[in-house]
Amino acid sequence: MNITNVSVSHLPGQRYPWVFLHIDTDAGIRGLGQVSSGPHSALVAAAAARLGPLLIGEDPSRIEYIWHKLYSGFNSLGSQGFVSALISGVDIALWDIRGKELGLPIYQLLGGKFHDRLQLYSNGWFGGCSTPQEFAQAAAKTVADGHTAIKLDPFTRGHRYLSRYAAPYPPEDDQYAVDIVAAIREAIGPGIEIFIDAHGRFDVATAIRLANRLAPHRIGWFEEPVPPENWDALHQFRERSDVPVCVGERLYTRWQFRPVLEQRLAEYIMPDIIRTGGISEMKKIATLAEAFFVPISPHDATGPVNFMAASQTMLSCPNFFRLEIAYSELAVYQTVVEPPFDVREGYCYVSDRPGLGHELREDYLAKAIAY
Repeated sequence: MNITNVSVSHLPGQRYPWVFLHIDTDAGIRGLGQVSSGPHSALVAAAAARLGPLLIGEDPSRIEYIWHKLYSGFNSLGSQGFVSALISGVDIALWDIRGKELGLPIYQLLGGKFHDRLQLYSNGWFGGCSTPQEFAQAAAKTVADGHTAIKLDPFTRGHRYLSRYAAPYPPEDDQYAVDIVAAIREAIGPGIEIFIDAHGRFDVATAIRLANRLAPHRIGWFEEPVPPENWDALHQFRERSDVPVCVGERLYTRWQFRPVLEQRLAEYIMPDIIRTGGISEMKKIATLAEAFFVPISPHDATGPVNFMAASQTMLSCPNFFRLEIAYSELAVYQTVVEPPFDVREGYCYVSDRPGLGHELREDYLAKAIAY
């Protein structure tokens, strides 16, 4: 079996357009992948559409070889970030082809089920909330739906100040964030996890101050307190705050996760499967973290293939903790994939259909921008 074509679909998403990649073979098997895009999706789609010459003629079962071929081929310009996102889309599509060829879901190719179902944590449950009371009501509803962990960014008043990297946050707005989290904790009780997302945007002093202000409300983790480029900054944060740390959605490949684990910089890691290198790399990162007894909780808020690929991979991982689900995104996912995801009462039940277990709907694909 050989690869005969690579095509890209640039399609409407929720917060921004999504970039999907299809790999066709001479056996009539087609694989589906997704490339992380964010606000610059048109640029990513244009780059992904030009991968054909590197892949056509290759045997799609040589997943590890193709991963290394692409990674090493971009070494002179840097293979992490933009390039590892492109590789992610290819890698996921190749695993989809392999599963379909063998008639097995991907998790069976990765060692089989370690878990019967995947526990979720809820993001995107607070749309339209602006007061502590509204956040508390939305959190209570989410918990009533079966979730035992929720995540939010309570630093909404400071967005206008975040016009630079490693930014400060106005101290006079701290109390508003504290009031939001305090109201949520009171509404949901002590047994529910509250994860705080800082989006990797604060300077060291700001991150320490905000984490310590929120710590009395039993924060499950403070996510990406500082930008990822400087491990010393994360060291400083760790020395001045006892709040657990989760990092990884902006780290690429096993090589960037290694110092985080070796230097004990985080209690949890959260790689994004459509950024860090795909299913192949996610499994390796999970195994690396397992050696350090660090749980893995993938970032999953950027598209439906992200969710299906991460769930297939995590079903086989002993150190899986929770899988993120963005309810602001899920409503759209369910309209563009078939069959819909089986998500209920705080859990994901992973498809046992071959490959990824889901396809994009043809009527959705028909809306694609041509490249």
